[in-house]
Amino acid sequence: MIKKELVNAINDQINLEFQAAYSYLGMAAYFENENLSGFANWFKVQHEEEQQHAMRLFQYLIDRGGDVSLAALSAPKMTYTTPLEVFQASLKQEEANTESINQLYDLAGKMNDHATISHLQWFIDEQVEEEKSVSEILALVERAQDEIQAMLYLNDKLAARTLGGGEIL
Repeated sequence: MIKKELVNAINDQINLEFQAAYSYLGMAAYFENENLSGFANWFKVQHEEEQQHAMRLFQYLIDRGGDVSLAALSAPKMTYTTPLEVFQASLKQEEANTESINQLYDLAGKMNDHATISHLQWFIDEQVEEEKSVSEILALVERAQDEIQAMLYLNDKLAARTLGGGEIL
């Protein structure tokens, strides 16, 4: 049986993942309103990925006999001034998620819960990919932000992203 302190921490992470998904949906809405549907697509896929992450933890907790506790989600930010601001916020969110996963991993280690440690390794590896992906796009947006043709090119590239289809850039 999984210890209560770890159940609570995993529930916190589940809710963090769902909140991140909701945040990405807000970012997608911003880009839709700006008629940048490729950027919106990229964030919609991010939304779906975060939901999958939450559900992966959700199922793990159930499999271990823990009780899932879902919290209310806060309304996501949907108003930004530039695409650059959106990607800066996205990177900050991913960095916070990485820190949360690392703390959860440390807690599982302190409790000698090897099954949870093993399960969380996937999330640690995934966060490396998440931060890299957002950082790369952020760097490109920084370079392209004053050049409409470059932004439209990025918009087209990001439109091709699919769930599970690998990274575009």
